[in-house]
Amino acid sequence: MKFPLHPNATIGIVGGGQLGRMSAMAAASLGYRCHILTPEPDAPASQVAATTTLADYEDRAALIRFADAVDVITFEFENVSAEGLDLLAERKPVRPGPDILRISQDRIAEKSFLNQAGVRTAPWASVETLAELRAAITRIGLPAVLKTTRLGYDGKGQALIQSAAEAELAFALLDPKPLILEGFIDFAAECSVIVARGADGTITAFDTVENRHRDHILDLTVAPAPFDPEIRADAQAMALRIAGHIGLVGLMAVEFFIGRDGAVLANEIAPRPHNSGHWTIDACPASQFDLHIRAVAGLPLPQAIRHSDAVMKNLIGPKDIALWPKIVATRELIPHHYGKTTARAGRKLGHVTTLFPHGALPGEFGIAAALGPLGTSVEE
Repeated sequence: MKFPLHPNATIGIVGGGQLGRMSAMAAASLGYRCHILTPEPDAPASQVAATTTLADYEDRAALIRFADAVDVITFEFENVSAEGLDLLAERKPVRPGPDILRISQDRIAEKSFLNQAGVRTAPWASVETLAELRAAITRIGLPAVLKTTRLGYDGKGQALIQSAAEAELAFALLDPKPLILEGFIDFAAECSVIVARGADGTITAFDTVENRHRDHILDLTVAPAPFDPEIRADAQAMALRIAGHIGLVGLMAVEFFIGRDGAVLANEIAPRPHNSGHWTIDACPASQFDLHIRAVAGLPLPQAIRHSDAVMKNLIGPKDIALWPKIVATRELIPHHYGKTTARAGRKLGHVTTLFPHGALPGEFGIAAALGPLGTSVEE
């Protein structure tokens, strides 16, 4: 495969959700077609793509047909089969590669990689038996968080434990083994950095942003994070180090905890576009999706810079999306609807962004006022 890809080449995207949708829209603006592989009829990404293959991610014959129909392949979420990506990689370039996906899919592999790269994390231990759990608690202490190593997201697959009895109950309920025990971080804030890296080694990172969650789901992203400049720079430096160390080609989000003492601890990596980077669509000359597609297609990477400060708020479940008529009527809000037809509780159905002059991010009341009908939750 010759890079950079020529205009009208086809980028294959594994996964049909909103991240694939916004990636496909960015690809179209750069002259590329997108082919979606998804088991979901009328998926958000399919609605804006040239072609869709409706098939399970484990369907070998469908994977081969999909690979043969595209020029390069990427993915929009981690819960896909690394083995399936291996099969695709035998036929076409996959960016980021299957080995990077494997690291992000397993919390033990992820924490091991981060520590080997010289990046700080919470203390942790692999736990396969009750005896190992008891030993890990002795070493790490309580409270702690016991997690499955795979397939957990938005707070699923984990339990906060504060006593030996809670630890044994959580161990019995969480499967499959092994699990991972992580020291509980009494953090002051959560943040993330989106970093892009090209095949030629060119690397760039967006500003560190603050992430605020509600019911374990991202609710609000504030860009830039209202932290000390040293904290923001520390998180950016770690994200750049991780991307270079792992050999990234594409996009990656790195999520961090900020301790009450100002310490920056890496929590998770996600080698794909990320919810906390949606603000870049409206606040940056080139968004996270533009940089992702450019890296995947072998195009030159521009610098990840912003022309405005921004706040992004998710539209989650039926309560938020019911406000859609008011949202689109509010001048300060830039609306993004994902095209989903079922408004389940906890489901991300869209987001809004509100912009402020560069360097003029307001305080909490100013953010709430700018969010209009959605602003009451900021003040709560």
